[in-house]
Amino acid sequence: MRKARILLALGTWLVILPYLGFPYSWKDILTILTGLGLVYLSYMLYRDYKKKEDKNKEKSFDNFKDSDDGKTF
Repeated sequence: MRKARILLALGTWLVILPYLGFPYSWKDILTILTGLGLVYLSYMLYRDYKKKEDKNKEKSFDNFKDSDDGKTF
């Protein structure tokens, strides 16, 4: 949940950044760094989600298995 809050804070920062009066060169650098931070945190959340999804798949048991011996009726 902490990463989600950081994403929210970075998104808010990105929205108000143009109105803070920074020089254009600083604004460009800050925008790029914020964007890279958003991409990194989004990837980390995606990776955590995939790990959790894989754990759930491993714990489920396949009780019914189709027997396919190649014969068609």
